[in-house]
Amino acid sequence: MLPVQVERLRDAINSHDAARVADCFTENYQCEMPMHPSRGFTGRARVRENYQALFARVPDLRATVLRSVQDESAVWWTEWEMPGTSDEGTPSVIAGVVIILSVVDERIEHTRFYLDAVS
Repeated sequence: MLPVQVERLRDAINSHDAARVADCFTENYQCEMPMHPSRGFTGRARVRENYQALFARVPDLRATVLRSVQDESAVWWTEWEMPGTSDEGTPSVIAGVVIILSVVDERIEHTRFYLDAVS
């Protein structure tokens, strides 16, 4: 069973509503991207901007959580796969692990994304 915040995020992504996705995060959300440090950012507004752009590029994107593990300190490791077709008609797959490090008031406050395009 997935943590409620992970289910909420998956369902928001699948709704293709960038504001709904952004609402899964705190106002001061911190996103770390160790594979691409320059892509890290802060803020719910940036989440909305990023997902608006992603939904425009991959209009049929579908998010699936393949695996999820939670430890005693409420750190969740989730493996995601997000296939779709780009606006240019080519297959697109984003996959990898998202580590959710903290949650405040049912919203995600801090993550480390190890997601990347795989095709």
